[in-house]
Parts: sequence; C-alpha cells; structure tokens
Amino acid sequence: MFPEEGMPDLNSLLSQAAAMQQQLMAAQEDLANRRVDGSSGGGLVKATVTGTGELVDLTIDPSACDPEDTETLADLVVAAVRDASTRAQQEAAEEVGQLTGGLGGLPGLGGPSGPGGPVGFGGLPGPGGPSPT
Repeated sequence: MFPEEGMPDLNSLLSQAAAMQQQLMAAQEDLANRRVDGSSGGGLVKATVTGTGELVDLTIDPSACDPEDTETLADLVVAAVRDASTRAQQEAAEEVGQLTGGLGGLPGLGGPSGPGGPVGFGGLPGPGGPSPT
C-alpha cells in the first residue's frame, strides 16, 4: 500500500519515534551521570546531586556548626539541596526540550501535561520504574 496524498508515511514516523526514544534514553543516562552543585549560606553548605536529583555529596563548613543552633544548620542543608535539585531540574528540562523540539506538551513526552518521571523526564520511567504522582 502507498500512502495517500498528504498522509505521513507510517514507517517514517515510527523510525523517527524510535530515533527520538534513543536520544531521550541517552539524555536520561547522561543526566543520571551528571553532577550539579548547589549551595547556601554564602557557600557554608554545598550539596551535589545527580542530574536526576539524587543527593551524592554534602559539604558543611565547620563554622556553620553551632551546637546551640542546629536548626539553622538544618535549614542551610535543606536550602543547599533544594538549590542543587532546582539546577538539575533546569538542566534536564533544557536538554529534553532541545530533543523534543516543541513536543513537550504531548502526554508522555516530558511536557507540562505529561505524567511524572525523574527530574525533567515526564513520561519516562526512571531506573527504579515509574515515579509516584
């Protein structure tokens, strides 16, 4: 059978979809291996997360440790981790956005209306399976 006038070739569409899936999988692997830093308190607390948001390192300057005020230290740790995670999400969104080229609004392709997944990958299950929503 030949495609009708104006109808896209299904084999071509499937081939393009498979290529995009491979690119997205490569990007997901790259993000899992990427390290993103964040900090708080003017650099007193530094956090490093992977591109998918997993905390892999935390450095606390000794001057931030006051035994009488552990609450402030806890706040600084949370802020540093949040900063690193936000940066990782931004990098992931930029990378996936470049790959999907405006298809981000389609369910399953990582856009605002797509389902959850690892950071920046709405619709793509992470290494441990689908993320809870």
